Amino acid sequence: MDLFLNLVASGLVIGSIYGLIAISFAIIFKTTGVLNFAQGEVMMLIAYLSWSLGTSLALPFVALIVASIVISVAVGVLVERIFIRPMIGQPVFALVMVTIGLAVTLRSLTVLIWGPDAEPYAASIAGGIVEIGPVVLFSEQVFALALFAVVMVLVFAFFRYTRIGNAMRATAMDETCALLMGVDVRRISSMAWAVSAVVSGLAGVSFAIMFSRAPDLWFQGLRSFPAAILGGLDSPIGSGFGGLIIGVIGDLSEGYIGQGLKEISGFVVIIIVLMLRPYGLFGEKELERV
Repeated sequence: MDLFLNLVASGLVIGSIYGLIAISFAIIFKTTGVLNFAQGEVMMLIAYLSWSLGTSLALPFVALIVASIVISVAVGVLVERIFIRPMIGQPVFALVMVTIGLAVTLRSLTVLIWGPDAEPYAASIAGGIVEIGPVVLFSEQVFALALFAVVMVLVFAFFRYTRIGNAMRATAMDETCALLMGVDVRRISSMAWAVSAVVSGLAGVSFAIMFSRAPDLWFQGLRSFPAAILGGLDSPIGSGFGGLIIGVIGDLSEGYIGQGLKEISGFVVIIIVLMLRPYGLFGEKELERV
């Protein structure tokens, strides 16, 4: 039982990271219909920039998080303005190829600027241990869980109760109608990319604090993709819960069945789920009238 509880706890921790990145996938897709294959690389870039700024200025932890949010907004807006906005009206395949090209470029630039070596991401919360019965967690892991809970609440409130969130939902439902109602669709798109970058950037910082700052950090974006599909790409909250499910299943399968199953278990799950619910567990079924 102790092994089971610890595996579930560790699965929830890594699942919270998957969930945050999955939320960032869903925010962009829900608002603009774009599937950003560079989400993991954007997350990695923000983590590296935050690490560089925090190290050079010796920022305390709270200031580091604030700086990470500011950097995330800037990165998200720049990516949308430079790479995505000029592609408006182009075929979906062309837009997908742009995000793939951006992903490869960011990976290469990261190694070129910061080098190929992994280094610790020092933070003032490091070193503490929290014991909950037989479950033992480090303070960095507790932070990841708390961050996930806070982001889930804020994302739900943002889309439900704010004017910008409602405008994003309206744009997702019918862009033409939103334009006729006076919604600045381009501004909404830019804000969606900024909000998505903030969520994924915080996930990247949290993951780097738990493990290290390394050039393969982008791979967490690929691992998080099944969570977004499982929860539903048009449901940010559902994608977040999908991350928890994928994280727990991955750790349980590796703990009880064998090494290496964590990487593939998520994709096995989405294959099964998509055969039963092609729009995900929490996604909305699209109806087309002809």
